[in-house]
Amino acid sequence: MSGILDGKRILVTGVLMESSIAFHTARLAQEQGAEIILTAFPRPTLTERIARKLPRPAKVVELDVTNGEHLAGLEDVVREELGGLDGVVHSIGFAPQDALGGNFLNTPFESVATAMHVSAYSLKSLTMACLPLMPEEGGSVVGLTFDAKFAWPQYDWMGPAKAALEATSRYLARDLGKRNIRCNLISAGPIGSMAAKSIPGFAELAGVWDHRSPLTWDMADPEPAGRGVVALLSDWFPKTTGEIIHVDGGLHAIGA
Repeated sequence: MSGILDGKRILVTGVLMESSIAFHTARLAQEQGAEIILTAFPRPTLTERIARKLPRPAKVVELDVTNGEHLAGLEDVVREELGGLDGVVHSIGFAPQDALGGNFLNTPFESVATAMHVSAYSLKSLTMACLPLMPEEGGSVVGLTFDAKFAWPQYDWMGPAKAALEATSRYLARDLGKRNIRCNLISAGPIGSMAAKSIPGFAELAGVWDHRSPLTWDMADPEPAGRGVVALLSDWFPKTTGEIIHVDGGLHAIGA
């Protein structure tokens, strides 16, 4: 039985732990027939260790998305490994500790700038680094967000950074449509990943799902979000771009 990603070549960022959405995206992509390559920063050896749990071996490339040399060298490495790319998964987000945990009013701009660069601008810089690898028939870029319509407890400057990510995705969709490259986001519910654990008071934020989510939400299960990413990487959404698809148990639709 063929998979929905048969013959696709996919770059996946952000595989840091087995509990991450990115890991389950990579696993599902392989199970659905894709060849994948992983990028990692700051500890490629950690990603290499986690990658051994995937169904098939996958090369790991060091990539700091704020480093111009790393971005410039990505094309050659990927071309040698896979020949090109049909899809890119952006699962990258970071904010300094003083930009999180209830410190919104006191966060210095330097920390805000770091959060914006790593978490939002990198969608554009990563996509442009991968653009020469995309075939004439186009491809798919999929990122991960956390619904930026709301001000969440403890999330602080990651909220505006995700809002910037969501806007960046729409502008990429506008400008890359002529290349038949789709750019979409999955807005996932809270997952107990390394990124989540770095947010002080994250349990308070995640607790909202216990009371308001129409569908039972399991913070220990990243697979639903990974399935959403894989679906958007596939040819089953050929005319969908600039979209944000919620995989959050339906909480986004519930007011109170």
